[in-house]
Amino acid sequence: MKSYEVNFDGLVGPTHNYGGLSYGNVASQSNSQQSSNPKEAALQGLAKMKALMEMGFQQGVLAPQERPDVAALRRLGFSGTDAQVIERAAKEAMPLLVASCSASSMWVANAATVSPSADTADCRVHFTAANLNCKYHRSIEHPTTSRVLGAMFANQQHFAHHAALPAVAQFGDEGAANHARFCREYGEAGVEFFVFGRSAFDNRFPAPQKYPARQTLEASQAVARLHGLRDEGVVYAQQNPNVIDQGVFHNDVIAVGNGEVLFYHEDAFLDTESMLAELQSKLAKVGGNFQSVCVPRSAVTVDDAVRSYLFNSQLLSRPDGSMLLIVPQECQANERVWTYLQSLTSSGGLIREVKVFDLKQSMQNGGGPACLRLRVALNETELAAVNPGVIMTPPLYGSLTAWVEKHYRDRLSETDLADPQLLLECRTALDELTQILKLGAVYPFQIN
Repeated sequence: MKSYEVNFDGLVGPTHNYGGLSYGNVASQSNSQQSSNPKEAALQGLAKMKALMEMGFQQGVLAPQERPDVAALRRLGFSGTDAQVIERAAKEAMPLLVASCSASSMWVANAATVSPSADTADCRVHFTAANLNCKYHRSIEHPTTSRVLGAMFANQQHFAHHAALPAVAQFGDEGAANHARFCREYGEAGVEFFVFGRSAFDNRFPAPQKYPARQTLEASQAVARLHGLRDEGVVYAQQNPNVIDQGVFHNDVIAVGNGEVLFYHEDAFLDTESMLAELQSKLAKVGGNFQSVCVPRSAVTVDDAVRSYLFNSQLLSRPDGSMLLIVPQECQANERVWTYLQSLTSSGGLIREVKVFDLKQSMQNGGGPACLRLRVALNETELAAVNPGVIMTPPLYGSLTAWVEKHYRDRLSETDLADPQLLLECRTALDELTQILKLGAVYPFQIN
């Protein structure tokens, strides 16, 4: 039976703005307060989806969330009509209004952790929504994320869904941004790779001093248990706390893995050699041949990696066995990074080609190609069981492009977030989107 890695990209929401909400994310903070262009952001993301579809890769789409999140504001004490809640929040606590308007759910690498059926005890694909409790604006996402994923992967014979972990610091979970999977073929048993920034209960593990470590070891272990993963099919690795303090807020800012290959920066991990040896040993037991590509700090500094998002790229397997790297335009603009990539692809190694995409709107808010997609390994039967409305096709691309052109603003500033009309625009757009994607009622305004 054939198997595939399907990339489900997050559709940028109508309230995409530069709120500078993510402490530790250099791009997010440095572009704070600039005016954004939600329409351009959504169209840039759709263009990447279309391009990958046309290259022959399986591509899907994951819907954005309702924003501003008026229900979240009500839980914080704002009352009255929806318009009055927004007005009061704008007057009394503008940062809370900005947080409730964040379109950060576009970065669906943080939506959940996914384990394919070849790895799990009950032979189903497992999803655990990420609690994202390190940042308030992201911690409010997981209830809607769970409903959307449930509508996309609804067949209980093939798919299992788990609620987010307890929303406390000890179980901080950032989803697939700190998770990768290595395998010979997507439909075969593999090794799941969980990267954590700190341990909540074991002080033997060093922690960063400047920026928070968002993923705990304990959260990663809990997800592995929920998914029924075998001990011999899991490797845990600690992210280097020094690179977290340089702006590497997720592992996917400093490393990316796919198939049998890990592409990583020299400074990405602690105890790198023992971690690589464990990956090699465990993958060999299921018939795989683990390989790694280390980018030396002498060629690309951590600062270069953070500014260019070299590692927040998509590493894709092609039919001939070679690999394609999807990178943001910022990699081409960075002389050291681009020189390295030219050398990499001309060496005849594992990664043979680089394709560049313009994702400036997302990049300015701190998310590149890898942030925008959630990878789900599916066999033919499982793919057929996915809600067909969310699988990218030329007609769906046309419908979504027309939908964005119809509903999205081409400029959004912080003051615009206080306009109650923005909420009405968002709800109108999302109500239509659920019909396009055949999701049913997944948003609070459709349910309540």
